[in-house]
Formats: sequence, structure tokens, C-alpha cells
Amino acid sequence: MLFNHGEIEMRILSKRQLKEMVLYSPQHVARLEKAGTFPMRIQLGPNRVGWVEDEVLNWLQERLDRRENLTDTPA
Repeated sequence: MLFNHGEIEMRILSKRQLKEMVLYSPQHVARLEKAGTFPMRIQLGPNRVGWVEDEVLNWLQERLDRRENLTDTPA
């Protein structure tokens, strides 16, 4: 789902798309959200939720950056 609002473009990920990106179960995603360590879902309707793609991509990038920082330190 893609939203346009002026110059702002925002893509909303479905549960299926999110699972393909982060490879976590829905239950684990819910635990991470509750702990405040994963982007929060947005309620799109009574039975539909989604995640802002940019927020999820930023979350993934943070993990990649941490991995790179760990491999950059001398042993």
C-alpha cells in the first residue's frame, strides 16, 4: 500500500510483507513492539494493521550497522 501526501511518499507493509523482510513470527514482532524495540504497527481498519516501510528499513539498518561495528573492532 502506497500513500502520497504532497511530497511525502509512504509505503505500508502488510503482515505478510513484514514477515518476508524481518523473518520473525507475528508473536515475536508483537513482543518486540511491546518492549519498544521494534516499529509500532498502525491500525488501518478494524481488522487491518500495517507497518511504515521506512521505519522497518531503518530498524534493519541499525542492526546492520551494529554488525559492521562489531566486525570493525580489532580482536
